[in-house]
Amino acid sequence: MIESDQHHDELPALEREAHAWVRRLTSGEARTSDAAALQRWCSQSPAHAAAFSEASRFWKAFGPAGRSLLADERVTNLGPRAGGRTSNLSRRAVVGGALAATAAGIMVVHPPLDLWPSLFELRADYRTGVGEQREVAVVDGVVVQMNTRTSISLGSGDASGAVELIAGEASFKVADRRAEIFSVIAAGGKTTSMGAQFDMRVEGAGVRVTCLANEAHVEHRTQRMVLRSRQCVTYGDSGFGDVVAIDPSIAAAWQQGLIICNMMPLTDLIQELNRYRSGRIVLLNAQLGRNPVNGRFRIDRPDEALVQIERAFGIHARTLPGGLVLLA
Repeated sequence: MIESDQHHDELPALEREAHAWVRRLTSGEARTSDAAALQRWCSQSPAHAAAFSEASRFWKAFGPAGRSLLADERVTNLGPRAGGRTSNLSRRAVVGGALAATAAGIMVVHPPLDLWPSLFELRADYRTGVGEQREVAVVDGVVVQMNTRTSISLGSGDASGAVELIAGEASFKVADRRAEIFSVIAAGGKTTSMGAQFDMRVEGAGVRVTCLANEAHVEHRTQRMVLRSRQCVTYGDSGFGDVVAIDPSIAAAWQQGLIICNMMPLTDLIQELNRYRSGRIVLLNAQLGRNPVNGRFRIDRPDEALVQIERAFGIHARTLPGGLVLLA
């Protein structure tokens, strides 16, 4: 297929707009109206859909392909090429337009690497953005503290007052005076309690449940178990993991605005920091990521933690547009 001069002139601008959409979606401020607006933008033409698909792949590449981006001049120049050269995007946009439109629609519903909220999250009854925490009384006698990037939906109004944890992390405090069992549904499992405090965190397709006071009953498929105070368990496609003992001061540190590291691998710390800031931090040295970290970091100041990491491990940070940081 032969591309017209109009396409040559239009695509660089579309590319910039597409990256602006990705930045908006990863900012933590996106709402359902933004998702609807994005779908309308992508449906304007195959070139629009292809631009968004390409921009999403570019951001996704900061994971496994991050190392190669150090030498890629395209990272720092998202505008038109010198000498009127067209980008790889312009050569692919029209040819793969129909396919890209489908991919763009899928990425709105199921974002790659959880870079932005899915439609299910945007439609939640309660949601927190990047770095935001919120306390909500969902039903009588139950208070929920929501951590960053968390979405919950209210149940059907049954006696249990069940809620669904769609994404993120939350702490549930069930008052002793409450007579009914309270339930939280997450990733195909259910946690119930009376008069307990427990935390839940959705991690990919799995869930981690931590009991901080009294006891919580956890069900997943045909399996059931009882978690007691200071115990934690995960469940997912492979069933339940082992029950492990936890230190409440570390496990619940986020409720005090802290990340407390006790021999935490650097990779895990960076993963935590990514939850509390816009953009993405990428560590390009896997071996370095295995180094243990001890310390306390403010979750409302993730970039201060980055400076400390640079000094402690002699890492060089390269800051790129959209809050992207490469550590090497």
